[in-house]
Amino acid sequence: MAMKVLVVGAGGREHALVRQLAASFREPVLYAAPGNPGTARHAVNVDLDPLKPEQVVAFCLQEEIELVIIGPEDPLIAGLADHLHRAGVAVFGPGAMGARLEGDKEFAKEVLVAAGVPTAHYHAFSSVDQALKHLDKTDLPVVVKACGAAQGKGVAVCDSREEAEAHIRLCLERQRFGQSGLRILVEDCLFGPELSVLIVTDGQDYALLAPSRDHKRIGEGDTGPNTGGMGAFAPVALDEDLLLEIDARIVLPVLAELRRRDIPYRGVLYAGLMLTDHGPSVLEFNCRFGDPETQVVLPLLTGDLLDLCHATAGGNLGAYLQGLPAEAPGAPEGWPGAALSDWRRHAVVVVGAADGYPGRYLKDRAVELPATEARDRWIIHAGTALKDGNLVTGGGRVLGSVGVGDTLAAARAAAYALLDGVHFEGLTFRRDIAGKGGMQHG
Repeated sequence: MAMKVLVVGAGGREHALVRQLAASFREPVLYAAPGNPGTARHAVNVDLDPLKPEQVVAFCLQEEIELVIIGPEDPLIAGLADHLHRAGVAVFGPGAMGARLEGDKEFAKEVLVAAGVPTAHYHAFSSVDQALKHLDKTDLPVVVKACGAAQGKGVAVCDSREEAEAHIRLCLERQRFGQSGLRILVEDCLFGPELSVLIVTDGQDYALLAPSRDHKRIGEGDTGPNTGGMGAFAPVALDEDLLLEIDARIVLPVLAELRRRDIPYRGVLYAGLMLTDHGPSVLEFNCRFGDPETQVVLPLLTGDLLDLCHATAGGNLGAYLQGLPAEAPGAPEGWPGAALSDWRRHAVVVVGAADGYPGRYLKDRAVELPATEARDRWIIHAGTALKDGNLVTGGGRVLGSVGVGDTLAAARAAAYALLDGVHFEGLTFRRDIAGKGGMQHG
């Protein structure tokens, strides 16, 4: 009998997850809560509120759901996985204790320091006056971060004192990010290209998916304010010694520290890194698949995403990994779980956003998509909606155009060619994703 799987969430990440799960040879019965017009092609969309755990649990028990994959951070931080565990439902995604790594950046820093993992020096504040006094004796530039989860928009890299003060007041006085911004971090600014590493772990064993690079800023050449992500590519070509250093100096110590604190973790731990002149340093942790990184990492999977998630949720990741080949063509030697990814292929996603994003943006604009897709290119729905049966814009990041190929250039060309067939009023996108001008620096 086919496994019943529920994917929680409504964005591009969730469409990418549902799309990949639908390709499983096990032919699972898929549900998405609440889903979007893209997930509806492969799954039954269910009108559930992910922040109302009693709704989700009741549905899972009624429909005999065997695995829940939680996409967004908010329900994870709120403890949805804990409610499902207590009801006897297998969950891919950490409980509230593990999700605190994303929900509380100050706590994440404490974990990093305790584990001896490189990260930027920081100070935490809940008072505007104290934060401004600190600025007076701090070298610029600095990074000001809302301590809570703010969909990637609570972080500002500030070259001047005026910029830093403005973001401090935005968080603490104007409360732009609500409870998430009532405490802030002021960090030293690190320099170098960014890297995203998705660590799949059941708390004991772990594997690393192919490294990717996100492009967070709205403007080309990495200019303008931060967003949730305007595009990404994978894999990132890196020196083999650097990849091994990431494993030894970051992944292993962090997972060991979580075990030392008796924090169970089954799901994805997303490490946002800066590759500085002194080695890799942790910028942030997320407690779930990245968005848009998921859109480029999943197409490179060589195995079955359903099997990977099910084994992880059940605490059987080690046994699953033992069944994989010891080596993978083109993979860096010693990369844990290298055989999970096809290192000879490349993937690029370019996000099509609504005019005004990441600020106030246009909604309910008719969306026209390409008539056909192909094996090397497809559209991922992120902020789309149906109105009177017609596809319209409903979010800031409306969709993602994905391209895959044997080279990065081919994947990039496929993604942009497909995006040429997308039309809606106010469509905006970066033209330098995965190009020389799109090398993310902090």
